[in-house]
Amino acid sequence: MNQRAHPHTTTMTSPPPHLAGRWRHDPLLVAATALGKVWFPFWRPFSPIAPTVDDDGVSQMRIVGREVVAEDENVVALTLAAPDDGMLPRWHAGAHLDLLLPSGRMREYSLCGDPADRHKYRIAIRRIPDGGGGSVEVHDSLGIGDIVSIKGPRNAFPIALPGFGSHATSLRFIAGGIGITPILPMLATAERHGLDWSMIYTGRSADSIPFRDELARYGERITIRTDDEHGLPTMADLLGPDDPETGRAPSGMAVYCCGPIPMLEGLRTHLADRADIELHYERFSPPPVLDGEEFTVTLASSGTQIPVAADESALAAIRRVVPSVPYSCQQGFCGTCKVRTVDGEVEHRDNILTEPERAAGTMLTCVSRSRGGNLTLDL
Repeated sequence: MNQRAHPHTTTMTSPPPHLAGRWRHDPLLVAATALGKVWFPFWRPFSPIAPTVDDDGVSQMRIVGREVVAEDENVVALTLAAPDDGMLPRWHAGAHLDLLLPSGRMREYSLCGDPADRHKYRIAIRRIPDGGGGSVEVHDSLGIGDIVSIKGPRNAFPIALPGFGSHATSLRFIAGGIGITPILPMLATAERHGLDWSMIYTGRSADSIPFRDELARYGERITIRTDDEHGLPTMADLLGPDDPETGRAPSGMAVYCCGPIPMLEGLRTHLADRADIELHYERFSPPPVLDGEEFTVTLASSGTQIPVAADESALAAIRRVVPSVPYSCQQGFCGTCKVRTVDGEVEHRDNILTEPERAAGTMLTCVSRSRGGNLTLDL
């Protein structure tokens, strides 16, 4: 399913020093911020940036393009524009938006168009018949002229360019199937800045790979490898030719990867001892449950008891009984599956809830679990 999941990186940076060495806050910036807060409400109605965003951060968009971008016809790209064709908020490679579907479902999709185009957003969705209904709804229900709601864009998978926030000397892009979507704008960014980059693009078969025609313009920089023709790729295939002197992946690379969990886990393990290689990645599917124990979820509204296996999420178990329960990222950072706990103690594994929210009994069913015993949820 083309759903966003939490990105990760092996690199960290320390906070920069204060601008003047002694001020904890730049006084001019403080003054400008205060002035902006006063002026913005009056200026906002006349802003050239569209569309209008409501108090919940939701804006309306019109579908102005719909294109099948894989030969097996299972991937469709939608192009969105403001209803008045006005200028859209700026975004950068790696960004995504939340698509609020007519059914009430919310799904997250990477922006895969050109960040320089301020009048259009593009997303691509692979049809997954048993993936919870979101992709099927997009494929079967949305067409040119329809109005949809979105939140964002926002970026949790940014690219750090060599010389501009990264110590790398070259970029290696790795995409698996629909994982090409956040990578596409990164390729354009790397090309625009004249950087040293290469890419491998893998998939089940040639027919299943989206955007092949669009990628042809990059020529030999991109290697396309399919499982049915070449077999599953090795780490050497994914990372490119080894350094002839060391026999290992070349030092100084920044690797950006989006694809299935086995690919990501393989890269993490393979590069675990390589402090000289940056690894940035995101995935479109839930991570495996680690150190889980069985427990039972009780739905307060009906008293229905649902067993949760040690290796599955509470969300997955609940969806067997209540398929319409809301969810999106399945990684604990979007908050769509937030629910109140009526009884029981929660083992929180999310990234967004505040301590007061946790103390009030809120949990995210996609990642959090019971801390011994069972849970009764306000569902």
